[in-house]
Amino acid sequence: MKKVQIRQKKSQKYKGHYPLIKAEDMVNAQDECKKWVSFYSEKDEFLGYGYLGKQHKGSGWMISFSENQPIDKPFLVHLFNEAKEYRSTFFVDEATTAFRLFNGEGDGLGGVTIDWYAGFLVVSWYNDTIYRLKKEILEALMSSNIKYQGIYEKIRFNTKELPESAFLSGKQAPEPLLIKENNITYATYLNEGLMTGIFLDQRQVRGRLTDSYAIGKTVLNTFSYTGAFSVASAMGGAVSTTSVDLAKRSRQKTQEQFAVNGLNTDNQSIIVMDVFDYFKYAFKKQYTFDIVVMDPPSFARNKKKVFSVAKDYQQLTTEAVALLNKDGLLVASTNAANVSLDKFRQMVELGIKETGRAFTFLELYQLPEDFRVAKGFNEGNYLKVLFYRVK
Repeated sequence: MKKVQIRQKKSQKYKGHYPLIKAEDMVNAQDECKKWVSFYSEKDEFLGYGYLGKQHKGSGWMISFSENQPIDKPFLVHLFNEAKEYRSTFFVDEATTAFRLFNGEGDGLGGVTIDWYAGFLVVSWYNDTIYRLKKEILEALMSSNIKYQGIYEKIRFNTKELPESAFLSGKQAPEPLLIKENNITYATYLNEGLMTGIFLDQRQVRGRLTDSYAIGKTVLNTFSYTGAFSVASAMGGAVSTTSVDLAKRSRQKTQEQFAVNGLNTDNQSIIVMDVFDYFKYAFKKQYTFDIVVMDPPSFARNKKKVFSVAKDYQQLTTEAVALLNKDGLLVASTNAANVSLDKFRQMVELGIKETGRAFTFLELYQLPEDFRVAKGFNEGNYLKVLFYRVK
């Protein structure tokens, strides 16, 4: 097994079970090895077993921190069984039938996640090395206590050789596959590129809109994708929703989400337009809303502009608040791992202040329980959702 040397002054954090291998922590720049490797300090102290595989977070992952526990089939089977046991309540919850079953480093194996969609598994590979080890990993998954109907995979690293999505084994899921979340139905597609039709990490936020905030309100859902926030709001008693997304397919996808819940779309507007252009249009028309939801991608590019959360979220907030009624609710969300919670909150609050309006912070949501976060690895808790009451 190849040995990788970690700088002595950096070795202490790995002794504390920090899972992410960073390039600057290694003594020499390492070529990616498509096999498991061992990590040692410059004093030849054993630190752990893992692998090297570049992805946006770093250069590899530590998997086992015990010299007596190599990464083998029994070890991997144990990880999967333990992950299932951790989520035992989800398997008996008839109100929610889709959730994160295995969350990468949070469950002990960085670079791979597994989502449960009503009995079907969606495995995502985040770097080339873990993908090359997939036979070993899938054999362990199939030998675990997780019983499933079929498996799909998503390739979430840059490659020209592999399709983004593929069916792997078992039974193929119907299209659409109808799942439930908080007793609301959503249409999902397990083999349509990287997306399935719903972002499972926003379950608690959608539930909050349904249960507490949406009743009797008008809702603007920006960067709406398939309209999940709009459907959750409508099911919670919103008098109208407006869903805005630049992607042309968002219209059909959002209509489908309303349809599978038996919702009339007479009071639901679905608009295909750049969000910033819509802000200008709505401001000119003097449209206002009781609730504005903002959940943009971390980075997006169209013919007119490039959007990034780190650079543009403050301006996004300012323009959104201009459309918010007095005592309106602003829901500001991001999954940008490169923006800390403190920085994100600062950007949002500066954006509100630009309008001259007073505001009150109400609540914060981060990753739900099924999106398990490794101890001592706070950057793994990437989701940040802030609720504000704007006067």
